[in-house]
Amino acid sequence: MESFDHSAPREPAVPAAAAKRRGLSRDALVGTICGAVVVLMVGASYAAVPFYNWFCRASGFNGTTQVATAGPTTGPLARKIAVRFDSNVAGGLPWKFEPEKTEIEVAIGQVVTVYYTVTNQSARTTTGQAAYNVAPLTVGAYFNKINCFCFTEQTMAPGEKREMPVVFYVDPALVGDHDNDSLNTITLSYTFYPVRDPAPKPVAAGEPDKPRGNL
Repeated sequence: MESFDHSAPREPAVPAAAAKRRGLSRDALVGTICGAVVVLMVGASYAAVPFYNWFCRASGFNGTTQVATAGPTTGPLARKIAVRFDSNVAGGLPWKFEPEKTEIEVAIGQVVTVYYTVTNQSARTTTGQAAYNVAPLTVGAYFNKINCFCFTEQTMAPGEKREMPVVFYVDPALVGDHDNDSLNTITLSYTFYPVRDPAPKPVAAGEPDKPRGNL
């Protein structure tokens, strides 16, 4: 009797060179996909910083204050609120930094000018830049600064003392936010951080500040 082979049919053998090419093609595809993912992640990380800054400024998220070019169109309201001023200096910056007044009472919608005093206590020129926020954090959307020293690097000569103004107002729109009906105090906080490699400045930038006065 004839014998039959009942095993599954075998696939035709693939030449070794073809198999190698197939493997290389698959590896190249995987490598391309991984590379594209890395590029997208790096691009997203760079884009995240300006987007986060824009989002904070636009929404007041995390206590970020708003930037204004002029006071509110309506006059000050009868409701008043206390504004406290906090000052800090990060390690590595030999500065004394303090507000002229630690607390004032202002009418909502009133444009106010306050001063901070900075003194370089070292025998060398140093540069710092301030970061800021307000508390409670939800008030950032209503705290508008017209002028502030925090947007630029500050270079101080040895022993130099400088008065830096902050011009601000509390937006009258705050009274329409009923979550803040019980709000009595806002704290504006600054922290100066050392700048290791300050950007070069033109000679004119070294001119002393204008005499203090309401802006």
